[in-house]
Amino acid sequence: MTQTRTRTDVAPRVTDAPGRLPLFVLLAGIFLNVLDFFIVNVALPSIERDLHATATALEWVVAGYGLAYGALLLAATRVGDRWGRRRMYAAGTALFVVTSAACGLAPTMDVLMAARFVQGVGAAMLTPMVLALIGDVYSGAAYRRAVAAYSMAMGLAAVSGQLIGGILIELDLFGLGWRSIFLVNVPVGVLTLALLRRAVPDVRVARAPRLDLIEVALLTSALVAVLLPLLEGPSHGWPLWTWLSLAGAAVLTLPLVARAGPLQRRGDDPLLRVVIDATPSLRLGLARQFLLFLGMASYFLVLALYLQTDRGLGALESGALFGLVAVPYLVGTSRAAVLVARWGRLVAPASAVVFLAGHLLTWVGVADAGAHGSALWLAPGLVVSGFGMGVCLTAQIGAVMSQAKPADAALVSGTMSTVQQLGNCIGVALVGLIYFTATTAGVGVAFQHSLVYLAGVMGVLAAVAALPARRTSAVPA
Repeated sequence: MTQTRTRTDVAPRVTDAPGRLPLFVLLAGIFLNVLDFFIVNVALPSIERDLHATATALEWVVAGYGLAYGALLLAATRVGDRWGRRRMYAAGTALFVVTSAACGLAPTMDVLMAARFVQGVGAAMLTPMVLALIGDVYSGAAYRRAVAAYSMAMGLAAVSGQLIGGILIELDLFGLGWRSIFLVNVPVGVLTLALLRRAVPDVRVARAPRLDLIEVALLTSALVAVLLPLLEGPSHGWPLWTWLSLAGAAVLTLPLVARAGPLQRRGDDPLLRVVIDATPSLRLGLARQFLLFLGMASYFLVLALYLQTDRGLGALESGALFGLVAVPYLVGTSRAAVLVARWGRLVAPASAVVFLAGHLLTWVGVADAGAHGSALWLAPGLVVSGFGMGVCLTAQIGAVMSQAKPADAALVSGTMSTVQQLGNCIGVALVGLIYFTATTAGVGVAFQHSLVYLAGVMGVLAAVAALPARRTSAVPA
């Protein structure tokens, strides 16, 4: 499958029995992206010892990746539609592989920080192309199964990052230590690139809008002004510059929105069109994504902190307990399409309620475990949370992408990924404030307070997901 295709809004999807190979090739990219966002946390103590890193340098190993990724997603979608979606995915994957090798071989912290930042650029290039290309390759029931697999890959990478990182560091393959968590990306990425041209068509959108440099500069600056204080503020006590940066983001939003008018009048397509001109269903879907991600990365963060700080578990042991979330998560993602087909729009609020119930059960488990009881008291809550999360994420992504025309798939995917990243950053900032404020009463109490916050977020999500929304378009067959 090596042809280049040009698509319009009503162009048919590729339906010549594509099989599973395209899905494997596309999901490899999103899995590596999400995995690298979480796996690095396990390696930070080893990096600190080996490279004599300061606390600020370690923060930038994490924050630099997230900043570059979140700020460039929407710009990457426009380039991909004009240049070719497969080309953009290939370029992003290649950059990700090269920078993974640079991270794994970094002799100093300066090199590692720079490589992580550029690695985030590669992730921003490839991520929005994944769902767009899935829509170009699959149709009908196969498309819905592919979206479920996409959700499965995202969640599995997030919940298994702790375990995979712990195993790699524990094995210390070839004496590489923490470096193996980056170098493991290289063979996977190389295999993905080798199969890409054969498995996936190169799709370009007919009459794709031009990239307006003024709009890109305003959008990127606004996103950086939001993301940077959210990533750095919690660890620095929210100094004045963080609040000035957030205020600056609000100011930058005004000319950014105003820029959309002239672009539309001259026949161009603003990057914010998905937000400005979205259907009610799409706006509601993006709001649900934001709320869901307010409680996802933040959940993994406080769970890891509790297991390692209060329970005294190592990265490998705590990672194994994350398996109690991962396995039911996989079950949830695999059953989501069946549940949606049978129960329709009730699945989204119901799965949010299940996720909420899991947090409450975990709260009870922490109380029952006390200071010295078994961490397995948490098992019922972790299992229920994992299942609810899997169903909820899959149903939410399907609801958003079902509103996208083929030509808009990359832009909708990039907008959704940006919303998810903002939700993650804000959620981590909020839960960090709650958790670390409550640690004076004990880590277990801090974790319980965090669970109350997380349950509240899921309650709001359930209420929003239950709101009626007029459906104006469906997934094209």
